[in-house]
Amino acid sequence: MADDVEQQVEAYLNKVRRKLRGLDAESTREIVEELRSHILEKAAMSEEMTSATVAAALRTLGDPDELASQYVTDELLARAETSRSPFRMLDSLFFWASVSVVGFVVLLGSLVGYFLGAVFVLVAALKPFHPATAGLWMSRDAMGDPVFSLHLGFGTAPNVGREVLGWWIVPIGLIVGCELVILTTRLAQRCARRYRQARPPRSI
Repeated sequence: MADDVEQQVEAYLNKVRRKLRGLDAESTREIVEELRSHILEKAAMSEEMTSATVAAALRTLGDPDELASQYVTDELLARAETSRSPFRMLDSLFFWASVSVVGFVVLLGSLVGYFLGAVFVLVAALKPFHPATAGLWMSRDAMGDPVFSLHLGFGTAPNVGREVLGWWIVPIGLIVGCELVILTTRLAQRCARRYRQARPPRSI
């Protein structure tokens, strides 16, 4: 390969490589080598491999930043589909949210689900240390409708309202909190799977 053609290919691949953040070294190497082979194969379809034929092959791949973003999104969402860790799921969702409106919506919903799950678990865990204030409390709004709120137990009990569930908040909080985390993870995985299936194939 002529030096100018090689430099042309490497310049494109370097731009892609710099944008493959969040991927391990092995995945990055495989993606770069896949792209290199594709570029050379496309350029070699002409009678002679020149800067013009290489440039044409690069144009079919599109902008290197956008191409790298597609690879990273696919890789992280594929990991999220098989992961049971909320932390890994959130890591994938934060990147997805940075490149897609759908990802942003899923991230917001997941944050709400994980937050509520964590609050239920915390209330259950803190009830033995703050028996008089930690728990589920019910009060009335101006219209007389019931309003429920979870209290971790720090500070004093609400001035208006009464505690419901009592010590039952311990098993109920643990069960509901864990189920919310599991359900949130599964819903995020389903959204990620459907998004990947509905996306148009990459240029390569």
